[in-house]
Amino acid sequence: MAQSAVLGFPRIGPQREVKKALEAFWAQKISAEELQKVATEQRLATYATIKSQGVDIIPTGSFSLYDHVLDTSNTFNIIPEKYAKSGLNPLDTYFAMARGHQRNGVDLPATEMQKWFDSNYHYLVPELKEDTEFKLNNLKPVDDFVEAKNAGYNARPVLLGPITLLALGKASDDAKDPNFDPVSLVPKLAPYYAELLVKLGEAGAEWVQVDEPVLMFDDAQKYAALFKSVYESFAQTAPNVKVLLTTYFGRLDSNIEIIKDLPIAGLHIDCDRAPEQIDQVTAAFASKKTVISLGLVSGRNIWKTDLSAALKLAQKAVAALGGDASRVIIASSSSLQHTPITIANEKKLAPEVLDWFSFATEKCGEVATLASALRDPQSAAERLEVNAKSIKARRDFETNSDPAVRERVANIKPEDLKRKSPFPVRREIQRQRLNLPLFPTTTIGSFPQTKEIRQYRARFNKGEITQEEYEKFLEDEIKMVVEKQEALNLDVLVHGEPERNDMVQYFGELLDGFVFTQNAWVQSFGSRYVRPPVIVSDVSRPKPMTVRWSAYAQSITKKAMKGMLTGPVTILNWSFPRVDVSREIQSKQIALALRDEVVDLEKAGILAVQVDEPAIREGLPLRRSEWDAYLKWAVDSFRLSTSGVSDAMNTASHFCYSDFNSMMNSIIDLDADMISIENAKAGSKVLKVFQSTQYPNEIGPGLFDIHSARVPSEEEMYQKLVNMASILPKEALWANPDCGLKTRTWAECEAQLKNMVNAAERARKDLA
Repeated sequence: MAQSAVLGFPRIGPQREVKKALEAFWAQKISAEELQKVATEQRLATYATIKSQGVDIIPTGSFSLYDHVLDTSNTFNIIPEKYAKSGLNPLDTYFAMARGHQRNGVDLPATEMQKWFDSNYHYLVPELKEDTEFKLNNLKPVDDFVEAKNAGYNARPVLLGPITLLALGKASDDAKDPNFDPVSLVPKLAPYYAELLVKLGEAGAEWVQVDEPVLMFDDAQKYAALFKSVYESFAQTAPNVKVLLTTYFGRLDSNIEIIKDLPIAGLHIDCDRAPEQIDQVTAAFASKKTVISLGLVSGRNIWKTDLSAALKLAQKAVAALGGDASRVIIASSSSLQHTPITIANEKKLAPEVLDWFSFATEKCGEVATLASALRDPQSAAERLEVNAKSIKARRDFETNSDPAVRERVANIKPEDLKRKSPFPVRREIQRQRLNLPLFPTTTIGSFPQTKEIRQYRARFNKGEITQEEYEKFLEDEIKMVVEKQEALNLDVLVHGEPERNDMVQYFGELLDGFVFTQNAWVQSFGSRYVRPPVIVSDVSRPKPMTVRWSAYAQSITKKAMKGMLTGPVTILNWSFPRVDVSREIQSKQIALALRDEVVDLEKAGILAVQVDEPAIREGLPLRRSEWDAYLKWAVDSFRLSTSGVSDAMNTASHFCYSDFNSMMNSIIDLDADMISIENAKAGSKVLKVFQSTQYPNEIGPGLFDIHSARVPSEEEMYQKLVNMASILPKEALWANPDCGLKTRTWAECEAQLKNMVNAAERARKDLA
């Protein structure tokens, strides 16, 4: 009999209870015990929610106070020495690794963050060296399982697999071998995983979900021998525990050869991203007893599942497995943590629009319905009929289009993708116009989103203050931000973005083709949540979006004011996109809207514009065979948005957490006059990529980590600038933070920026 399961669930709580508790704990307003009480309540509430939707198998161990990769690192004692020997208690050590610590004489930076595969979720990168000593530092996976079991749930523990964990890691700064690969430590780590499996079995776990999404990469073939030795050791050490090897975010392809003969009890595949792999997988396992978990309900989007189409795939799999439905689990494609919690929290969307959507709770219901229909089609007939009507209504809506938008995209010409002159010509024009010193200083755009700003925005949205009152407040905020930047002696200023709720949501609300939710929060990292807009139809710009505020800011300063826009690829990747038209079409529609905005900013007297693309790397397909097509339209979209202005307009862009090695030619092809990059925790490794490729334009490597309250000293930032100038031409370097400052307090960011500006002034004198 087919069972149902989900691979994970959002961690934030229906009303963001975990966020509120975390931030209260960090502000020393609640105790660690009170924080853990909230965590326990939310875990148990999650299990109850999943079960209430009819799901058979409840995941445990996927809840985290910050990040599941950091949790796994802590469980196996992957804690860099400076944190382990800091004298902090375990919880404070955990949060020091996540967000830094600068209190009571302890000064620790946060560890590096990267994007989780091709999602907008951030994980903390494990740091390892040759003599890293593994051990079971805690039993969190066992404790979470026992908690759910004692509460009466049919629980299945979730572990991030050892090969993926170390493949996502990096060599620590004190690794002896410059070519040290953390994956080489898998044989040392595997026995501790096996020990944990034994403990889970002793606690009563029949199945354990072991996530190995590294199998989605082409180069996973190099791990074939490790998979064989590791999973054979699991079977020998913990023979009574059934391992469900879990893959998601793509297709196995040839990597099925790595796992088809492993001693695993089950295999999970992503049938949302790659339904075509069902044939390959069922053929490989048809003669075995292996259970196949079919990820038929998307863990990445918010659209209702076409249950009729999904049921046909499930029936096809059962037939290929000899008609044995007991060998099939119906599941979400991945953890549901990438989706909002429930549509029940949405009170303002029109009913016909809300009917298109399915969030995490509703997706649990879809999983249960599919499993029920597979067992007995009549048992789910009514639910399938209701679903079919919803799907048809959405398909009927999708036939609508905006002919003007479609025609404009169809008429894009090669010259629309090019600036009027090459960069060296533009550079000389801009240098004369902007009159900037060596190591010019700027920020990435946003300044603190204070409680007062949020309160005024809420009051305006509720109709408690007039448009005139709200705009006057925003002007006062912008004036204050400009004055603070002038006092700090920054060279290129920004208006601070007090009018913006989020760097994507703000633009989506001003563009046609998007709809918005009230409470559809999704975790980005830690306590940072976003409400992605939803693209439902063709995108266009009905009127200017940022000109009003940038022009006002420029009018009150003699320094250059930089207009701030979010790029087309990032708006797309940080929204829930349509599934009826290609991502390329959606990206170019957004790019054309932004192109009009950039042109209008120049007409309004703005001297520079920053079109941020922090999500361009995360949109890169996991399979290299698909890279060229994606990068072509991604680069074209950026150039389309920035190429309508004169040579005198300085165009910049910003990138976060990017593996530039994999896409350096495309970064060059963007032809931005200046790019800023996240670099504060990356050392010189990223800069050397720009050196080896002879990056031709200007670059601002981040000097301090904006995710941390820590204030690096002037000396620390000065030394970073000196090091940068030893790698890249000093004339090409800018000084700026890693990213925007909206999550920081004014006291923190003023102290950070003061040291940054002083470091840049000192570097000018010493390196001129």
